[in-house]
Amino acid sequence: MSESERLIAAARQAAANAYAPYSGFSVGAALLMTDGTVITGANFENASYGLTLCAETVATAAASTAGRLKDIVAVGIVGGMTGEDGAEPVLPCGRCRQVLNEAAQLGKRDLTIYCSGLTGGPVEQYRLSELLPHAFGPASLGLV
Repeated sequence: MSESERLIAAARQAAANAYAPYSGFSVGAALLMTDGTVITGANFENASYGLTLCAETVATAAASTAGRLKDIVAVGIVGGMTGEDGAEPVLPCGRCRQVLNEAAQLGKRDLTIYCSGLTGGPVEQYRLSELLPHAFGPASLGLV
């Protein structure tokens, strides 16, 4: 199984646990770590909409909690309307791009991002630097 297939499959499994009662839009994310392990996350909505957490943020926070923030190598993301045939690739929102950039700069690497639909469809591949050019982060503050 290729890296992209592995991450998209793990992201789909995570999306099955999304808590999305308000939008009905489930998202799963899977982070590939330097040692080959995968950390996943699913979106978690809240009745106070501003408190909603995206799947990428949940997974990145889990990596940080494990002391592995700088070990992220690649990310798989899937999303779509729950219970529907969602095959259009879903890309990370701006906030999640910034969250992923923090990890990327700490790890001194340009993350590979794989995106697909919730239930299938094509897998698109990007570099984080393509999705968030001229990013502000720890390097901007001289921290890495």
